[in-house]
Amino acid sequence: MRQFLTIATNAFMELIRQPVFLLLMTSSVLFEIFLAVPYYFAFGDEPKLIKNSALAVMLLSGLLGAVLSASASLAREIRTGTALAVLSKPVGRAQFLLAKYAGVAMALTVLSYVNLIGVLLASRMAFDAYGKTDLAALGIFGVFVVLAYGLAGFSNFFLRRPFVSDAVLALVVLATVAAFIIFRFTRQMESLGTAAAVDWRLVPAGLLILFALWTLAAVAIACSTRLDTIPTLAICSGIFLLGLMSDYFFGRRAEGGEWWASALYTLVPNWQLFWVADALDMGKSTFHWGYVAKAFAYAAGAAGAALAIAAALFEERELS
Repeated sequence: MRQFLTIATNAFMELIRQPVFLLLMTSSVLFEIFLAVPYYFAFGDEPKLIKNSALAVMLLSGLLGAVLSASASLAREIRTGTALAVLSKPVGRAQFLLAKYAGVAMALTVLSYVNLIGVLLASRMAFDAYGKTDLAALGIFGVFVVLAYGLAGFSNFFLRRPFVSDAVLALVVLATVAAFIIFRFTRQMESLGTAAAVDWRLVPAGLLILFALWTLAAVAIACSTRLDTIPTLAICSGIFLLGLMSDYFFGRRAEGGEWWASALYTLVPNWQLFWVADALDMGKSTFHWGYVAKAFAYAAGAAGAALAIAAALFEERELS
């Protein structure tokens, strides 16, 4: 167990030290907030448009983060010989693979947490044709992002600490503080005489996206046992697009009794199960946490199947 925790922690720290991880985290959360800045003139549907777009950014940035993290954590170590050095110790291949996946999952959780803060801020800053851009919230969050980079630069210059990992951790903390200040001490007028509020239903929606990203990470880990970054990204993108259309391609035929459609409908993860923006748009004021639990069980099963395939592929991989 100690070896597992050590490998997982090292994998997590190595991932958050990647400059691309910091760039992806910063750009995605800033773009989510930027979505609440322009005037859309969407005939009263501006908040809905902003929420859907912010959740889509969270999902797509997580897809890219899952592929890049899996490739950096596993494929690069196989290519450079680091994996062979670790496996020369009393560490099994399955244990090594699962520990790497745990590190990737932790990194994706951190990325999704910051992105969820951006989604909640975007829902709070959204306005219709009668409102205006929330410059106060935009300025507060921008100042705290700059402060996070400044603290990381200070620790790097004076304390000789790694800049990227310190910037990631500082951004996690200061983004939380900025969101608290904005939610607690600022107001945004959505329309005449109406104050905008945070849509807290986006929290379980963000959790469902995190479950989808964990599943994608397992698929990316399976691909990274044999392939490099670009082929892994291509395969994961294909599985992602196929899963989005799973109901159309396989669902109706499976209901008609076609065995091949039923098999593919079972094997291909259905990403629509993790996307509940449409349900939020229909005006449902409550969210059933039981559905989140069922989605977690589905994600655990899909990720477990992908990791079983990854373990089989990695067991036969020549590392020398």
